[in-house]
Amino acid sequence: MSKVCTICKKKPGYGNKVSHANNRTRRRWMPNLQSVRANMGGTVKRVVICTRCLRSNKILKAA
Repeated sequence: MSKVCTICKKKPGYGNKVSHANNRTRRRWMPNLQSVRANMGGTVKRVVICTRCLRSNKILKAA
C-alpha cells in the first residue's frame, strides 16, 4: 500500500529520533491512512486516504 494520501498528497515525514544521550538515528512519521471505497466521478473506487480527509468529508464514501 502506498504511503501517500490520494486527496491531499500527505506523505511520511522524516527526522531524527533523539535519545536521552543525544544519539540521533533517522526515523519516519507515517500518516494515518485508511483504505476506503469512495464515490469518485460517478464510479466506486478503492482509495487510500488519510483520516483527516475522511473526517472532513473531502470524499463521498460508497455504501
